[in-house]
Amino acid sequence: MIYEERIYKIMPGRIPDILKRFTNHALPLFERHGMKLVGFWTTSIGPSNHELIYLMAYESLDERDRQWTAFAGDPDWVRAKAESEANGPLVVEVSNRILKPTTFSPMQ
Repeated sequence: MIYEERIYKIMPGRIPDILKRFTNHALPLFERHGMKLVGFWTTSIGPSNHELIYLMAYESLDERDRQWTAFAGDPDWVRAKAESEANGPLVVEVSNRILKPTTFSPMQ
């Protein structure tokens, strides 16, 4: 199993909008495309409270690539993203890391 940490830096004041977009659109589409969500977080204390962090799990990098390609090209996603950004972009920057568990990690 591999994990992907994704950190979205959100436009100031737009956290409610990005949470709504994930709740109403992205999460059902993740499920549709077989994407396994491990967890979601916002930053309460730290360098920025304009972040959304989440963790995904995959069997392989090939699976990750197939799922993200299908998700990004899904017409429902393209429409939802465009509608949610009618008043401007929600995300300033996306960064991600692919994480591989150590042999002693409780999550494998």
